[in-house]
Formats: sequence, structure tokens, C-alpha cells
Amino acid sequence: MKKSLICIGCPRGCRLEIEMEGETITVRGNSCPRGESYAKQEMTNPRRVVTAVVHTTSEQLPWLPVKTSAPFPKAAIAPLLNRLYKMTVTPPVHCGDTILEDIDGSGIHVVATESCR
Repeated sequence: MKKSLICIGCPRGCRLEIEMEGETITVRGNSCPRGESYAKQEMTNPRRVVTAVVHTTSEQLPWLPVKTSAPFPKAAIAPLLNRLYKMTVTPPVHCGDTILEDIDGSGIHVVATESCR
């Protein structure tokens, strides 16, 4: 299988050409080692930092912005978003507070990115 990507590992934005044959992954076009790591990760287990909002009981801030503490498996993002959009948080919440701990045993948390009183 062949795939073309633009690397997001550093500001250069290299155009990567990835070829996967069985377990062997060949990466071309990267200017630094991060490009190869990014390409291999993207081909085997793509991950993204998830940003969303959760409902609050605050009139001041009815929707609290949140994000995952680390990149989360792409295939599991939709169920996570469904779970977050059904949540309601009661203030006070401080920026950095954990809103959802250890998502599905992944060791990744959802944290607040703003404070709410």
C-alpha cells in the first residue's frame, strides 16, 4: 500500500511518500527522523489530540473547552466525543483539572483548558 502525507512532526511540513509491504514500512521525503516516526505511527496506529466542549451548570460559561492530555487513537475518537457531549460539569473547574480520567484504561485523561466558576 502506498500513501502520501504532509508531515506534522516539525515546522518544515515535508511531503512524505510511504510504502507499506507486510510489516515493512519505507518512508521517503522526510528531512528529519521525526518524519519517519510520524509516518510509521500514521500507518500503524494513527492518533490525534482531541479537543471538544462539555456542558456546565455555569451561566457564565455554559460550555467548557477540554482536550486530551496526549494523542488518542483515531478509531476511538467518535465514541469519546459522544461521551463528552453527554457530560455536564459542575463548577468550580480550573484550567488543567481532569474532567475524565484514564479514558478506557489508556492512561490518557480529558482536561479542562479554561477555568469556570
